[in-house]
Amino acid sequence: MTLPLFFFYLFATVAIVSAFMVISSRNPVHAVLFLILTFVNGAGLFMLAGAEFLALLLIVVYVGAVAVLFLFVVMMLDVDFASLKSGMLQYAPVGILVGIVLLLELLLVAGSVFIAPEAASGSGLPIDTTMDNTRQLGLVLYTRYVFLFQGAGAVLLVAMIGAIVLTLRHRSTAKRQNPVDQVARRAEETLKVVKVKSGQGL
Repeated sequence: MTLPLFFFYLFATVAIVSAFMVISSRNPVHAVLFLILTFVNGAGLFMLAGAEFLALLLIVVYVGAVAVLFLFVVMMLDVDFASLKSGMLQYAPVGILVGIVLLLELLLVAGSVFIAPEAASGSGLPIDTTMDNTRQLGLVLYTRYVFLFQGAGAVLLVAMIGAIVLTLRHRSTAKRQNPVDQVARRAEETLKVVKVKSGQGL
């Protein structure tokens, strides 16, 4: 067994185990930590595949920003996870169906080596060995897949707005300002002119 093959099996095994621990952990903080471990091992797999830009992007963006943001949100918000999980059983049939479809797709991809061995040698895009990985990725994203790339950005924007709306909680004890009332108020409603005699003060 060669050294790259050994590291491939090592990274892949740890990534699969940690991904399973993400969905099986009862503590959400532990789940986020296992998610960070999954991202790190995924970055190692990208490095073995020669996609160093994607590996560093996975570390900087997802581990350094997204996963840490999840961790702080989970620790700062007083989320009642018991009430969130109470209605999960009614969605179990749909989740099992989606899981079966994904499992079949993964089995077909894994078995494509034996079903169509000539497909593994082919490539949908020509690879230019004289160009670095970052430039090749940018040319593919912003030429052939530019509309899909922008569509993915729009989906992420909608997901971010939805997450903010779902987690926004109004407290009855907190004092809030109404911008409409502030703009519409007049001077006589807020100011009171008092005539003070000389020498008496306030």
